[in-house]
Parts: sequence; structure tokens; C-alpha cells
Amino acid sequence: MLGLAVATFLAALAFALAGLGDIAASQGHWPFVERFLDFGMRHAVKRHASGIEVPKLDDPNMIRLGAAHFHRGCAFCHGAPGIPVNPIAKHMLPPPPELAVTMRPWQPNDLFWIVKNGFKYTGMPGWVAIEREDEIWAVVAFLTRIQTLDAEAYRDLALGNVQLPEQSGAELATVESNPKASGACARCHGDKAQLPLSNLVPVLHGQPADYLLASLKAYAEGKRRSGIMQPLAADLRAGDMRGIAEFYAGLAAPQEQKQANAASVERGRRLAVEGLPNAGVPPCVTCHNGAGSYPHLGGQHAAYMAQQLRLRKAGAGPSTESAAIMAPIAQRLSNEDIDAVSNYFGSQ
Repeated sequence: MLGLAVATFLAALAFALAGLGDIAASQGHWPFVERFLDFGMRHAVKRHASGIEVPKLDDPNMIRLGAAHFHRGCAFCHGAPGIPVNPIAKHMLPPPPELAVTMRPWQPNDLFWIVKNGFKYTGMPGWVAIEREDEIWAVVAFLTRIQTLDAEAYRDLALGNVQLPEQSGAELATVESNPKASGACARCHGDKAQLPLSNLVPVLHGQPADYLLASLKAYAEGKRRSGIMQPLAADLRAGDMRGIAEFYAGLAAPQEQKQANAASVERGRRLAVEGLPNAGVPPCVTCHNGAGSYPHLGGQHAAYMAQQLRLRKAGAGPSTESAAIMAPIAQRLSNEDIDAVSNYFGSQ
């Protein structure tokens, strides 16, 4: 028995050393090999995804955030309503599925595992910031609805209020352009006329330029972890980062009124103004007073702020100098404290 195993190993080694294996992506596997690999993939996903608890996926804010990332990071290979799969992606082996047309009967927990981990030897990458499960679930929320969307509904989710000017033939021929605006910040963060459409996205309007610039640099360097923001920031040059930071810093701060539970807002106000001396929590306004390089919190989306505080509380926040200050503070806050202070600043 041992001799047979050794002989099999030596034969496989000789086959590999001789370079006889067909590794070309220009032609498919033998049918029985393809069926075997597909069989193994399906059962591996089901095994690893079993037991994953699925949150509610009907929040429009999650769906919109997931659509925005899908447009930037996934549509090139998988297509989208009104957007065909790129011919290069069609010649990958195996070819990625056109998700707006056909998708296996994956359950949300299966999709979560796939988006988080990717597949070896297929070109499907794992999530850049694997600990950011909140972002991964946003993509899953969108994927559960992609086949119900037409081109117009998809564009509304993925691009929001971004309006693309018509370009002349000379501009298309001589200027590097992205007609689908996949890299436009305004898709998620809004512009002069509109705030972010998802409350899971931060309001950048009126934030200090130095803070915005430092945040972009931290994303590009991986010190702030996000599978959505890191790839975008990594594509920016230093001058681009400065221009974006100054643009949003120069926009008027939001003026919209937001409703929240009065008791929660009052608790948050006390925490923001007085802190929690017995727990070693300083008043928020000591640093977040609208000046310097700290973010201005008034009018920030409460859901986004609460999410960021919980990331820091769980030890999954950024590894920047300012985060080193905030992490121990967040860890001293209860979930009720986090909700209260987020509601307070969000209601301003």
C-alpha cells in the first residue's frame, strides 16, 4: 500500500516536472474535470457557510452601499443590469457568472462566505478588509436584489445623483475618462446639491480638509481598513487626495433636521458635553469642536457614527494615531451610550 502511494506521488511529480499539465485559459477543462471541480466548489461553500447568521438585509441604506461597491469592484467581471460582462472577463477560466442574468440558488449566508473569502484559481478575490463584515453584508443585500432591477433602477442605486456630461469625440479620444463614473466620490458621498444617500456613508461636507486628507492617506496605506475605500484611495495621487479633501471641506455643512428619540438625544448630549468622568470618558466636544484635524460630528449620520464607534469598541478600528486615542474611549462606552451620542450629533 505504501509502495503504491509512493509510486503515485512520484508519477504526479514527474508529470508536473515535465510541464505536461494544460494550464492554458484559452480552452476549458475536460467535461468530467469541470463537473468535479464544480461539485467540489458547491459543497465546500455550503459546508463553510453553514451556521453563518444572516442579519436583516432589507435596509435600503445597505442595499445602496452594496450597489455602489458592486459597480466599482464587481461589474467589470460580473456585469450589471444594462452593463454586459467585459469581453476580457468572458475569457477567464472559469468565466465569471453574469449575476444580473443567472446566479446559482445561493442563500445569503453562501453569498457572504463567497464575497468574504473569494475562490482560489478563479480570479475571484477575497474581501480586502476581511474583518469588515458590515461592508460584506451590504454587498450581499444588493446581490439578493440584483435580478429584480432594470438598467434605470440599477443606475439609481449605483450612481445616485451623479450626472455625467456628454463628451466630444476629441475628449473621448485624448482624455483618460471613465464614462461610468465608477470612481466618482459623489456616487456615495454626494456633492454640492446632495448629501450621501445611504446613512451608512459619512457626511464629508464641511469637514476639515486636513482630516479628510489624512483619512484618504490612511485608507491608501491600509491603516484604515475598508474593502470599499482602500481600493479607491490606493488609485489616487497625492494631488488628487488634496483636491478631493478641499472640495468637500468647502461644501456647506448639512442643515437637514433628523428625528431621534428625545431621551436618547438628551443622554447623548450629556455624554458629548460632560463625558463620563467615572468611566474615564472625556467630553466629545473637547476634540470634536469643528476645529483642527478632528472630524466635525454635528449632522453626521447617526447610523454611520454608531457603526464606527462599535468597530473601535471591538478593536477593529483604524491603526492611526487618532484611532489610538478613540479606541480605549469607545471600549468604555456601552451600546446604549454609543446609540445615544450618535443620535445626539446626528440630530444637530
